[in-house]
Amino acid sequence: MKVRIWLALIMVYITWGSTYLAIRFAVATMPPFLMVAVRFLVAGAILYIWRRLAGDAPPRRIEWRSAAIVGLLLLTGGNGSVVWAEQRVVSGIAALMVGAAPLWMVLIDALSPIQSLRSRFGGKPSPLSLVGVVIGFAGIALLVGPSQVAGAEMHIDPVGLAALGLAGFLWATGSLYSREACLPDSPLLGTGMEMLLGGLGSLLVGTLLGEWGRLDLAAISSQSLLGLGYLIVFGSLVGFAAYTWLLRSAPTPLVSTYAYVNPLIAIFIGNLLAQEPLNAHILISALIIISAVALINSAPTQKSQMEAKPVQASSCSGDG
Repeated sequence: MKVRIWLALIMVYITWGSTYLAIRFAVATMPPFLMVAVRFLVAGAILYIWRRLAGDAPPRRIEWRSAAIVGLLLLTGGNGSVVWAEQRVVSGIAALMVGAAPLWMVLIDALSPIQSLRSRFGGKPSPLSLVGVVIGFAGIALLVGPSQVAGAEMHIDPVGLAALGLAGFLWATGSLYSREACLPDSPLLGTGMEMLLGGLGSLLVGTLLGEWGRLDLAAISSQSLLGLGYLIVFGSLVGFAAYTWLLRSAPTPLVSTYAYVNPLIAIFIGNLLAQEPLNAHILISALIIISAVALINSAPTQKSQMEAKPVQASSCSGDG
């Protein structure tokens, strides 16, 4: 069992860490949101059909609604923003910015004016978590600092950086919502639903942005097609299957290490296969950000007396 757990964990490390470079290759000749739509519609259809044929119960309307919210936040908004940003920012930097999503989660928890939302999302952040946020954003500031600090080769496009910041915020919001969302008992069925609805959302966004007019099928390179295929098979299917199995078979702290390892994998793979920058400045920034995320994940939450009370049954118990 230990061998199987580590094999699955290494699979998650490599597949999810390498998806950032695959995204960069895919968007080189494909419009970003249409590429996202194809990725998640294909992968979502495969997961959904597989789990229904395996005997999973048909989802209720309320579960479809929750999956739509999660899919739009995580995949259309979060992943779509990352894909769009990778037209302007190298994959290793994108991975680091996305890996900092827990910083946004703590801020949302801390600044939420609605106490019942903090209760649902795990409680008021502890002082240790807030220290982690400060350290994490200091690491980001060092990473994206002025050229005098970062070096001329480390200039980061500000528009791409803003898109990555939006991606982190949307990913954190969707992750927090999904903790208490009414979703199917089968994680893979729920993931398939989220991919289908996130893919549809991406298709709509791509259409509104006029990406159909920029789509030239004859100009799509073999490298972009390979990138898209890798994202569908390994990023969306193999990676999620391994991750879902790990959640049920391995200790949660061990599984959560993917959040620390993936950005480093992305940085090294980007340098090895695409000659993306790799220097002491990037590595120091990465270690600061990753250490901050580890600090946040290890810190206990503070619950007030009101927040410690059981949360009322959600609308999941209603019908659908």
